[in-house]
Amino acid sequence: MNMSTTKIGWIGAGRMGFEMAKRLAKGGCDLTVWNRTRAKAEPLIEYGAKVADHLSDLAGCDIVFCMVSTWNDVKEVIAGPDGMLSKAKAPRIVVECSSISLEGSAELRELLAARGTQLLAAPVSGNAKVIKAAKLSFVCSGPKPVFDEVAPLLKMIAPAASYVGAGELARIVKICHNVFLGVVTQSLAEITVLAQKAGVPRHAFLAFMNQSVLGSVFSTYKTPAFVNLDFKVTFTPYLLRKDLDLGLDAGRKYEVPMPLASMTRDLVQSMMGNGLTEDDFSTLLLQQARASGVKLEPENVPVGDGLS
Repeated sequence: MNMSTTKIGWIGAGRMGFEMAKRLAKGGCDLTVWNRTRAKAEPLIEYGAKVADHLSDLAGCDIVFCMVSTWNDVKEVIAGPDGMLSKAKAPRIVVECSSISLEGSAELRELLAARGTQLLAAPVSGNAKVIKAAKLSFVCSGPKPVFDEVAPLLKMIAPAASYVGAGELARIVKICHNVFLGVVTQSLAEITVLAQKAGVPRHAFLAFMNQSVLGSVFSTYKTPAFVNLDFKVTFTPYLLRKDLDLGLDAGRKYEVPMPLASMTRDLVQSMMGNGLTEDDFSTLLLQQARASGVKLEPENVPVGDGLS
């Protein structure tokens, strides 16, 4: 693939999409970006990208990436009345990176196939800060030749891209990933509050955990939020609830009991019902503390997140 002559389109310049598109632009790709709010995409011009006024302007690209929030958003930007496919042209390949259901992904594949466009399902693990730290990872499914063709572009965005097979298999992997994200965060909140109520400072407890065999990149990454109560959004409770619902739907479809996921979904719903909706989903810690009769205060201890 010639990066300078292959025309790349990008839909979605939110927290994630902006940072992902920026890596392609900085890598010298011929990149055109569309975002519902144009002003959010315009800073990419500094890195060599162009900004489209209309989604249909991307239809003449060779490859188009899509990174938006929900299946309804995906369907609107791809196949809506003013969507990318609203004119005669269509790209050869769409790389769809949003977290959507298996059913939505399959419908999208059919919509694109009717226009002669191939789909690579390519959801990601990470957030904007993870992208900046070059630790994002893709999980991909669809035709293997399409994955092989797109792989150099994926490599520009993230160091890891796993191919898991045909069809929509990448979607179930991402759903499983995000269910685990919720369950692990709730579990980490419970044991952190338990340790604190017994008299252990949160920073000391998490320092031990992160250096133990149970520590992880994720537990280290969430430590500043848990210690200093900085809940700047990386992933909203609304989005976590959506993905837990997708996981529970998949569990019903495949007859897999998911008691921990179900309980976590209810706890996320309870948190949202109590007004914790606008900060990061790691505010599960605050809900756990309240349920335990513990008033949390920032410890104001410098702790690293393992990324920077």
